[in-house]
Amino acid sequence: MKCPFCRDDNDRVIDSRAAQDGFAIRRRRECLSCKRRYTTYERLEETTMKVVKKDGVREPFDREKIRQGLSRACWKRPISDDQIESVVLQVENEIYARFDREVDSRVIGELVMEHLDTLDQVAYVRFASVYRDFKDVADFVDELAPMLTRKGPGGNSGKS
Repeated sequence: MKCPFCRDDNDRVIDSRAAQDGFAIRRRRECLSCKRRYTTYERLEETTMKVVKKDGVREPFDREKIRQGLSRACWKRPISDDQIESVVLQVENEIYARFDREVDSRVIGELVMEHLDTLDQVAYVRFASVYRDFKDVADFVDELAPMLTRKGPGGNSGKS
């Protein structure tokens, strides 16, 4: 940070606290060259994640859409709201960790399906039927085939 008085780039922070608006950090600084004090405000630069839809339209990322899709897929299944919120949070964290500004809607759908596959297979198939736009029973069979081949002896899929 350059001193506003002498323009030297050598200072120290004397005090830091949240600004009155709650969205910034107020810092009192002292220039080590001219010994004058000044105040700076730091704000987080918000980058809005955009979702690129199938038709190329871009819209702001909305975690509520993920929650709604999961809630529909998990309807009347033994899955708690906390489990749904956990999946939403995990998907959201993965998106923000892997992408800077834009994410393809296809990627979001695949992430949700990965988590549903381990959470509840019926919810997984329900979500997949909407997300992958199943046209007939053959589409369901194609989606179920990998699940059925993973299924071990005794009817357990190895997942809990």
